[in-house]
Amino acid sequence: MAGNNKITREDALAYHLEPTPGKLTVNASTPMSTQRDLSLAYSPGVAVPCEAIAENPETAYDYTTKGNLVAVVSNGSAVLGLGNLGALASKPVMEGKSVLFKRFADVNSIDIELDTEDPDAIIQAVKLMGPTFGGINLEDIKAPECFIIEQRLKKEMDIPVFHDDQHGTAVITAAGLLNALHITGKKIEDCRIVLNGAGAAGIACIELVKAMGAKHDNCIVCDTKGVIYQGRTEGMNQWKSAHAARTDLRTLTEAMKGADVFLGVSVKGAVTAEMLQSMADDPVIFAMANPDPEITPEEAHAIRPDAIVATGRSDYPNQVNNVLGFPYLFRGALDIRARAINDEMKIACAQALAELAREDVPDEVALAYGRKLSFGRDYIIPTPFDPRLIHTVPPAVARAGMDTGVARKPIVDMAGYEQSLRARMDPTASMLQGMFARAKGTQARMIFAEGDDIRVLRAAVTYQRSGLGKALVVGREDDVRERLEAAGIGDAYRELEIVNARNTRHLDSYKELLYTRLQRKGYDRSDVHRLAARDRHVFSSLMLAHGHGDGLVTGATRKSAHVLGLINTVFDATAEDGAVGVTALLVKGRIVLIADTLVHEWPSQTDLADIATRAAGTARSLGLEPRVAFVSFSTFGYPVSERATKMHEAPRVLDERGADFEYDGEMTVDVALDPDIMEQYPFCRLTGPANVLVVPARHSASISVKLMQQLGDATVIGPILSGVGKPIQLCSATSTANDILNMAVLAACKVG
Repeated sequence: MAGNNKITREDALAYHLEPTPGKLTVNASTPMSTQRDLSLAYSPGVAVPCEAIAENPETAYDYTTKGNLVAVVSNGSAVLGLGNLGALASKPVMEGKSVLFKRFADVNSIDIELDTEDPDAIIQAVKLMGPTFGGINLEDIKAPECFIIEQRLKKEMDIPVFHDDQHGTAVITAAGLLNALHITGKKIEDCRIVLNGAGAAGIACIELVKAMGAKHDNCIVCDTKGVIYQGRTEGMNQWKSAHAARTDLRTLTEAMKGADVFLGVSVKGAVTAEMLQSMADDPVIFAMANPDPEITPEEAHAIRPDAIVATGRSDYPNQVNNVLGFPYLFRGALDIRARAINDEMKIACAQALAELAREDVPDEVALAYGRKLSFGRDYIIPTPFDPRLIHTVPPAVARAGMDTGVARKPIVDMAGYEQSLRARMDPTASMLQGMFARAKGTQARMIFAEGDDIRVLRAAVTYQRSGLGKALVVGREDDVRERLEAAGIGDAYRELEIVNARNTRHLDSYKELLYTRLQRKGYDRSDVHRLAARDRHVFSSLMLAHGHGDGLVTGATRKSAHVLGLINTVFDATAEDGAVGVTALLVKGRIVLIADTLVHEWPSQTDLADIATRAAGTARSLGLEPRVAFVSFSTFGYPVSERATKMHEAPRVLDERGADFEYDGEMTVDVALDPDIMEQYPFCRLTGPANVLVVPARHSASISVKLMQQLGDATVIGPILSGVGKPIQLCSATSTANDILNMAVLAACKVG
């Protein structure tokens, strides 16, 4: 299953190299345009907050970034599954960790790599940096040094210190275990639990499980030398000794007999069929070895159909993924200015995750994963892209912190806090992730029409290697091979299916269909042959029309209007046929659709109503509940203008049709997008800022999109072609390989 998501060395290096080296940047959060701005930001204005902080250190949280800033600290001594790579080589991982903090919980983060394996040196360095940060996330530091470092820093610092390799895994494991026991009807205090792997993560898991009620002697910990029992001396240390059980058991095989729960953070294949067969009824298996589990779910269920199985893998149900924990733990801890993240806060996080998994899964999450998710044996842990995580988990963490006295700034208005957390969620990332997940479930055969362009070829290779489906590239074999080799991905040639008029068996049927459509439009059979055999856009459209592919992506090498004209020779994709172009703008955490950006040159009010309906359908297919604004230079009738009349009339057309989405107009763009300005018009029917803007004409749509792209730094997806009988998406001449891939994903999901 993992082979369906192939990441090559070239892919990984290109991702980290382009568009700029690394994965992070720094942006100012205050104005920096005028001399006055600079004087306030630095000298002389900066002296005032400096003096305020010197007088009262707590105001550092008010006047600096300290309160929303976490350090990701590592020495690279235990990097992922790669081992001791050293500080510098660990930097890509730590940058990635910082990106996850921002992506999932809007926590700013800086990665810090310390070039030493001396625990005392690391402790001293982190302590000295303490004034800068609101929290410290220790990462990829080998055991037992990680225990020493974390324990000392927790005692000597007054901000949260959290080793995610230990506690992140423990928290998510605890959440899944709570639900597994809920399903099987067992109580944690009665369960016999076996842990295999007494490293950092394993010790943290067993400690948290015991903190939640598991009995000491019911928990058998094993390492490479067998059971850790009282009296054992070989391979022991103080952290293992703390979990030595009074038992006669000596091997993992013996320990597994009659066990209710297995927690594995060890090695591939550690659990045998005999071990699993000897476990109690309804065994719970957390096989979290990375990258290959101690036993796969297929193997486990073949032996014990009654088993509940979780792994660390995203291609199996019940993934133990640390990203469900650490961003939200720190979000809650930072928001109460916590002195520490204690066991109570970790347990609260686990319980909140467990309870969330038992609730009905939102439609957008089910849509993203291509199937209905519901609480049960294959869904005991929430998915990482559940939008409720941000406003569910941090409040639970914050409450536990306040109840246990580690909060320096308790939250008074918890409902308001939860609402503010909802506002932090970036819907753009969730939308794209949802699209990719849906596409992976669809496994569409995607036709990439322009195989003579390296951007298109890169997108096709990524589409196939990401497990999204089969990439069909229209082009000449030799040309495609040469371009791939020149780009350093020559091995991909064997993976792609190259299609052209010379190697297809279907050219005659293609030409027959085309002749049937064009014979009364001035085309003879020789014209049709030239179109079908020589024009890649027409050839690709004919492939799609015959069901020889499931979707089509084109337009990266020619102007959209020209390409649309060629597509019209095969499909009905004119304004009269109901076709509409919708462009998605992703900017500053918002998604706004603009229509029509492709088909209608100067639409009437009836056309505008049609466009609004198509755009609303596109919004829903992207997981958005549409709020449509008909935008103009006038607002609700003023100033009066003949050019604004149709924008004023279009909502009435929708009124007559009984449209099932929110809409209103005409209004200026600032009224449509700014809730404070919208409040000046209490009669406005929109319940919030518009996410679909219907514009008066194609030229104004084009100007709006390109202006936002150039000056607003917006990510542009589209134009998305809606209202055509088959999934066809058009790229622009400026599209990157990633843009083309996004359009392929939309086509795979049949958006529009």
